[in-house]
Amino acid sequence: MAPVASKANPLLSTIPWRRIKLRTICGGRIAHAPSSSSPAESSATECEGRIAGKKILETFSEEFEIGSRKISLETGKIARFANGAVVLAMEETKVLSTVASAKSDGTRDFLPLTVDYQEKQFAQGVIPNTFMRREGAPKERELLCGRLIDRPIRPLFPAGFYHEVQVMSSVLSSDGKQDPDVMAANATSAALMLSDIPWGGPIGVIRIGRISGQFIVNPSMDELDLSDLNLVYACTRDKTLMIDVQAREISEKDLEAALRLAHPEAVKYLEPQIRLAAKAGKQKKEYKLSMVSEETYEKIRSLAEAPIKDVFTDPTYGKFERGEALDNITQDVKKTLEEEGDEEGLKVLSKTVDTVRKKVVRRRIIGEGIRVDGRRLDEVRPIYCEAGNLPVLHGSSIFNRGDTQVLCTVTLGAPGEAQRLDSVVGPPSKRFMLHYSFPPFCINEVGKRVGLNRREVGHGTLAEKALLGVLPPEDDCPYTVRVNAEVMASDGSTSMASVCAGSMALMDAGIPLREHVAGLSVGLVSETDPSTGEITDYRILTDILGLEDHLGDMDFKIAGTRSGITSIQLDIKPAGIPLDIICECLEPAHKGRIQILDHMERAINLPRTQDGRNSPRILTLKYSNDAIRRLIGPLGALKRKIEEETGGRISVNDGFLTIVAKNQSVLDKLMEKIDFIVGREIQKGGVYKGVVTSVKEYGAFVEFNGGQQGLLHISELSHEPVARISDVVSVGQVLNLMCIGLDVRGNINLSLKATIPRPGSKTKPAVEESVAPMQQTAEIWKPVNNVHKEQENKDDQPTGGKESLSSVVIRSAAECDEEEKSAGLNQNSKAEAPLDAKKLKLGMELTAKVHQIRAHGLVLDLGGSVRGMYRFETGSRRDFEVGEEVRVKCSSFSSKGVPVMSLLQEY
Repeated sequence: MAPVASKANPLLSTIPWRRIKLRTICGGRIAHAPSSSSPAESSATECEGRIAGKKILETFSEEFEIGSRKISLETGKIARFANGAVVLAMEETKVLSTVASAKSDGTRDFLPLTVDYQEKQFAQGVIPNTFMRREGAPKERELLCGRLIDRPIRPLFPAGFYHEVQVMSSVLSSDGKQDPDVMAANATSAALMLSDIPWGGPIGVIRIGRISGQFIVNPSMDELDLSDLNLVYACTRDKTLMIDVQAREISEKDLEAALRLAHPEAVKYLEPQIRLAAKAGKQKKEYKLSMVSEETYEKIRSLAEAPIKDVFTDPTYGKFERGEALDNITQDVKKTLEEEGDEEGLKVLSKTVDTVRKKVVRRRIIGEGIRVDGRRLDEVRPIYCEAGNLPVLHGSSIFNRGDTQVLCTVTLGAPGEAQRLDSVVGPPSKRFMLHYSFPPFCINEVGKRVGLNRREVGHGTLAEKALLGVLPPEDDCPYTVRVNAEVMASDGSTSMASVCAGSMALMDAGIPLREHVAGLSVGLVSETDPSTGEITDYRILTDILGLEDHLGDMDFKIAGTRSGITSIQLDIKPAGIPLDIICECLEPAHKGRIQILDHMERAINLPRTQDGRNSPRILTLKYSNDAIRRLIGPLGALKRKIEEETGGRISVNDGFLTIVAKNQSVLDKLMEKIDFIVGREIQKGGVYKGVVTSVKEYGAFVEFNGGQQGLLHISELSHEPVARISDVVSVGQVLNLMCIGLDVRGNINLSLKATIPRPGSKTKPAVEESVAPMQQTAEIWKPVNNVHKEQENKDDQPTGGKESLSSVVIRSAAECDEEEKSAGLNQNSKAEAPLDAKKLKLGMELTAKVHQIRAHGLVLDLGGSVRGMYRFETGSRRDFEVGEEVRVKCSSFSSKGVPVMSLLQEY
């Protein structure tokens, strides 16, 4: 036992090993080690037995370097019974990939390929934080990594190979510096090369990043945090298999440059795999391929081709009418084959008819340039957009493109409601989530709702990545945002429709997006040379239908803004497509995207302001740690009580208090509770709500602002003389009082009459206003490159107002010009004529008078019975006097249309 105690772990070294009695599992008895005559003899016997029984494993490895990273492939040591097993290591991160194939192909007409990727917590030296201390169901990241491996390897299996294949990839160790997903894809390719499964590999998978305009091959996780591009590229020696992109508005030209760089770097993975397979690979086995005989194919084609062509040349058919007509054709062919007793034809009927459909559609597109629904090759389907269709929610929208329809909703939450991630790499949480749902009714089918679906997770993550590129920074929008994309009807590219609907819903929720994001899918129909497999002719299709996706060669989903691309997902069906054709698809995708953005901007082009009593409210306040401790209470009891009484939610994060309320009334109740417990800085002229605690002959004592006491003197009760205090106030009464003085001892003098207008006066009384700290205009971050000069010079739109997420309803430039011409005003006018609220516009400078001094700001008289508001900023001047003239500029409007002014520098 001495070697165990001498290990480096200090915890293990302190355990008295010789005193521990180990209990056997089977009998529950104490098992002691057999005693020996001497320790030396025992040690010698153990050593001899260990040498005699030692097993030597024959291992094979290959080492190479890509992008300054040393990479190794090893086989023969681990998982030796698997059909193929490879451990790929990059620095201290190691990934094991294994493949196995079933012996029988069963009775199926598709390839049952399953890819499972798993990240167990032992890989980073952590015990799972679950009740059972075990890993549970696959997490979203594991499903996404499984799809990343599946997409490039699937097209390379031979046609007619229907044997079940299972790929299992697991992370053995992780240093947190490298993302294991690309490593697992390359390890899977090497394992397939070693196995006896027929496969057209190898493939290479590479990740490309970009920092300050410089591309980086195989970036680390720290480098990816600084990168504005995350490109995963998979290819064979001369063709592209898969592309996955997340970017911050990268231009088409820069993306093409990244793809041109990625291809030769990914090819570097191929030779080591070929060398390893030559040393340790198995002979490829002769598997049975389920192929349709030429005679059977010609027979079915002669029966089905003419009626199928009639259906596809009639653009009046809708999705379901076309599908029903095609099903009727299949049934007619089936009856003919049954009458002739053709058993072989009946077995392959559906697959063969589908092949006939595919050839008819492709021949017409390439030969005539006409699609199934009669559109041109570059034509986008009719679009309908609507934002704010569910006004009770935080944000909502409907997006229709052709027959595809997606309903999106947005729910805003506190920072503490962010999703917690439990992966070996990456951030511990995420505050923006897009959940995509594809219910069976959207394609008129009956289905069963289950748990996480790989397809739904993949489509939702693609749309999520597309919108992440235009979200404001966390400092300016520190809220948790959940977007639900519900597919109402599907006929192609619902994930891209989710991007469009999600962008509009976020604007409807008041999220200050820099600009809209739209997406569409580009397809490809090609003809190949049967002898060489090279493409001889092709056509690119913009905005493909579901049928064109099924019968075509490619589904190239591209999402972005007017300035650049934010996400891409490329899936193909043939064994690779030349990179030149892929790059050629970027231009028609850009043109189609601009058309969609035009429709979206007509529906909503600026973040909405949250108006109305029922719209949700979110507020972020800054308090000291002592104040927050008073608000939370012991074990959070007081916080929970406030939430139960008001119906709102309170979240605390790093000195900030985030309040989430269903509507304005709930927010007012929450603020009233918080102000009473925590209190605010007492300032002369501030209006506070308090409770009368005792009544004396000379006045009443009032408790307010978190337990502070103030004196309401009898002379400050009313503008009229008061004989007895009890005639006006009583113990327990709640009053709105103004602070009129603070003496040197800290005593607070309050006034009730200051909040009540004088008899005959038209001045409105001062009411308590729980003013949140003024939030500055959000500095929406710009992409690193690809920003046009006119885009950089645009003025940031103000987002002020009581709701920190609300933007401002801004009058259009044309409307402002028209108002200006009619009123004869300009920005520098001093508004000598009586000012009308409709004539006031953003940026207008004028001279105002201080009408009232409040706790957190000023009420300004702008002239013409127009009142404005100025909120005190940190470190700004506060020693104003009523009636003082100040020079101000209109910076925004509140949710109720009150002008929010900012003080010019001279003051």
